[in-house]
Amino acid sequence: MPKFNLLLAQLSPGDTAVLQHHLKPVFLEQARVLFDAGEAIDAVYFPVEAIVSLVVGLSTGEMIEAAMVGKDGVVGAAAALDGRISLSRAIVQLAGNAMQCEVNALKTVAMQSQSMLSMLIRHEQTVYAQAQQSAACMAAHDIEARLCRWLLRARDLADSDTLHFTQEFLAEMLGVRRSSVSVVAHTLQQAGMIKYARGRIQIVDLDGLRETACECFDTIKSHYQMLLGGRPYGL
Repeated sequence: MPKFNLLLAQLSPGDTAVLQHHLKPVFLEQARVLFDAGEAIDAVYFPVEAIVSLVVGLSTGEMIEAAMVGKDGVVGAAAALDGRISLSRAIVQLAGNAMQCEVNALKTVAMQSQSMLSMLIRHEQTVYAQAQQSAACMAAHDIEARLCRWLLRARDLADSDTLHFTQEFLAEMLGVRRSSVSVVAHTLQQAGMIKYARGRIQIVDLDGLRETACECFDTIKSHYQMLLGGRPYGL
C-alpha cells in the first residue's frame, strides 16, 4: 500500500502543483532533533512514515511529550505563519520517510493560497488541542491508561502493530519513572494485550488496549479527523 502524508493528500490540485516543486524526500533517523526550543525553524517536515514528538524540557533535564505528529500532520508549520522561533523540541521517536520544505517556500505558497493558509492554521490549532489534552491526561489519568493511549496513537501513525521503543523512551515521553513503565508493561503483557522484549512492543489485543486506554485517545483522534475533513485513519 502506498504511503503518503494525509495533509498533503488534502491539498487542491493547484496547491499540490505549486508546493511539490519545494518538497524533497528525506529519511528521519530515530532520536534526531529537528529543532530545539529557542531555535529558529528553517525547515518544515510532513511525515510519511516517521513519527515526531514535540517535547518540553525541564530544568532537571527531563523531557515530557506535549504532542505526537505523524502522517496526519506537519512539524514546524508555525514557522510559515511567522512563528520562526520554536517553543519546544522536535525529536524523531520513530524513524521513517518524510517530505521536507523550506520555511520561506511554504510561507510564500501559503500567502498565495487561502486554502493552504487555512489548513496550516487549523493544523496548529489541532496540535495545540492535543497538547492541552495531554496536559489534562497527565494530571487526571493513571499510567496504565496513558500508556495504552500513547501506544494506540503511535500504532495509528506507524500503521503497524509492532513498535520499537525502549522503556526509557516511553518513561520520558510519559513523564514517569522507568520502573513505573516496567510494571505497567508487565501488567499489559500478562493480560495478553502486548508482547514486550528488548525495545520491541507488539500489540496483540487491540480491543483490550482500546478498552484500557483513557478517553484522550478518541478525543485526539477526533480532532485530527475533523482537520482531515472527517476522513478516518488508523484501524
